[in-house]
Amino acid sequence: MNTLKALALNGAFLAIVAHALIGISLLWDKVLLKKPGTQNLLSYVFWLGAISIFGLVLLGLGFHMPQLRIAGLAFAAGLLDLIASFFYYSALKSGEASDELAAMGGFAPVATALFALWLLKTPAGGEWPGFLLLTAGGFLMFFAERAPLRKMAPRIALAAIGFGLMNVLQKIAFNGTNFVSAYVFFTLGTFFGSMALLIPPSWRRQVFQHSEEAPPKRKFWYMVNRFVAGVGSFLVVFAVSRAHPSLVQSISGVRYVIIFIGAYLVTRYKPSWFRENFQGRAMVMKAIATCLVVAGLVLVALHGGGQST
Repeated sequence: MNTLKALALNGAFLAIVAHALIGISLLWDKVLLKKPGTQNLLSYVFWLGAISIFGLVLLGLGFHMPQLRIAGLAFAAGLLDLIASFFYYSALKSGEASDELAAMGGFAPVATALFALWLLKTPAGGEWPGFLLLTAGGFLMFFAERAPLRKMAPRIALAAIGFGLMNVLQKIAFNGTNFVSAYVFFTLGTFFGSMALLIPPSWRRQVFQHSEEAPPKRKFWYMVNRFVAGVGSFLVVFAVSRAHPSLVQSISGVRYVIIFIGAYLVTRYKPSWFRENFQGRAMVMKAIATCLVVAGLVLVALHGGGQST
């Protein structure tokens, strides 16, 4: 029992489970963003942030009002999460799922590590070998395609910077108060960020018009997918409270193993959903990148989660 409890509270293990769930969710997001009624990016991101209000269910589980500075940092992290998500899904919609998501696996951990060095004054600790392998796998997956950079790089860079700063602000907030108190203000930041999208009249029309156009079945699967993503996102935040943020971000490589396999199966058996390039040079590089991610996870598990793993 003690071993199971230690495993459930281990930051590296939590991050692996969280990123696996998010990988499944993102693969389905790629499908939904190709479908009429759910392909409007503004509407998609609005509902992504709006449902974060359900994070307030944690209010009764140990919430207390933190210092104003800590509350502000957690709130700002929530806003950054929504802004970064907009660029993230914009890149996902425009490029290949395995490329865009893997590129985030390269850029976002580096951004997180740099912000951590600046604001937390701490590197990724002894997990550097695993961190470097995970990050290298993300970059290699991105460059498996010959020309995705010009189209996707600006949005990926903005998303990576946003997520990197968000992760570090979260960690500072968790260091300054308990998990529940910081998480409540984080979800409030995300929620109010989504409400701000309704201020410009043209954006408001887009949100509600495209929401009404989506058929009931597609709305249902969108909400199911948001639930899966929500559980994954919650576990990522919890993992950040238990481990170094750059390590948690580097473990996002788990997503890309799932995306690589899932995108291959969709391309092969359900190409009407979306198609990706799995031939020749691209296939070899993506396979090598996947191996780097797996090797990095092994190193992280042996070092960072060794006691409970």
